[in-house]
Amino acid sequence: MGGFLILNEYEQDTVGIVARLSECIASRGGNIHSVDFTYNPMLWPRDVLRTDFLNLSQHFSAQRSTVRVPDLDPKYKISVLASKQDHCLFDLLYRWQEGRLPVDINCVISNHDRLKDNHVRRFLERHGIPYHYLPTSPGNKREQEILELVQGTDFVVLARYMQILSEGFLKAYGKDIINIHHGLLPSFKGGNPSRQAFNAGVKLIGATSHFVTPELDAGPIIEQMVERVSHRDTLQSFVVKSENLEKQCLAEAIKSYCELRVLPYELKKTVVF
Repeated sequence: MGGFLILNEYEQDTVGIVARLSECIASRGGNIHSVDFTYNPMLWPRDVLRTDFLNLSQHFSAQRSTVRVPDLDPKYKISVLASKQDHCLFDLLYRWQEGRLPVDINCVISNHDRLKDNHVRRFLERHGIPYHYLPTSPGNKREQEILELVQGTDFVVLARYMQILSEGFLKAYGKDIINIHHGLLPSFKGGNPSRQAFNAGVKLIGATSHFVTPELDAGPIIEQMVERVSHRDTLQSFVVKSENLEKQCLAEAIKSYCELRVLPYELKKTVVF
């Protein structure tokens, strides 16, 4: 049985951290594989595992200690926010259905309505996932209602949600929010950025997944992906490539996050193991 461990936010780096962790794992019959480790829960019960690593974190003055055992611990509970585009949203739903992401989807919230016979609506209804249509306006972003719907979740995913969340909302929610956008195109502002990039003849397109912070699109980066395009691409193939990158990039960011392989540091940076 495998587990993931993260000890972060030390007061200062200290000699012996890895040695003590290795000693602790070995003393309980565990075996380290790369940065993961395997153990026998019959020899090392889950509650003892938690206590052991909590003691280690206190010994090294870590502010937080997190251990997850996917086969024993509950899946992360998330909510997904999306606007008009379906590609990232439906890709997450499909990966969830296939068991490729260790999450349970609490609900889907959108500021764009979808007809009852829309493929997303049909999927959600079939699987008993609530869909909440909350139309927004410049004077009302429906943040209080969204906040009530996402309470109790472990984190939130913005699957092409084209609204800016206020600093007040971020503070009130108090947990991580993961976003996806076309982060490696040149700066094309306004509507239809893919069409603008295509018309400009760009040669490299990409996507960036990052944590949401009060500063727009400037949160710590979790994952980035790129792909070359050329004069042979039509607008349609250009858009397809761009959307595929966004889907893959967001899914990989969520997977890395759930596996405790994402470690923020220095405010705007991350280490992804």
